[in-house]
Amino acid sequence: MSHVFSDETHRNLLSRIPHCTGREVADWLRTVEEGPSLLRFEEKVSWLRGEHDLAYGHAKAIVHEYDLRRAARKLR
Repeated sequence: MSHVFSDETHRNLLSRIPHCTGREVADWLRTVEEGPSLLRFEEKVSWLRGEHDLAYGHAKAIVHEYDLRRAARKLR
């Protein structure tokens, strides 16, 4: 996995996603979930950027959040 943003930067990026993209973060997380079965972090980021024309930072924040939530589900 490539460089991960600080927690504060990650939160700031997530908070700006709805304004910048017109879609809520939960909607983007569903998009990743329902998208192609890509294994690598950067593959998911590249797919979001290419398919949905997202900025690199926003795509990276969405995939990182998706991975965090997915890991949290597995711990339960």
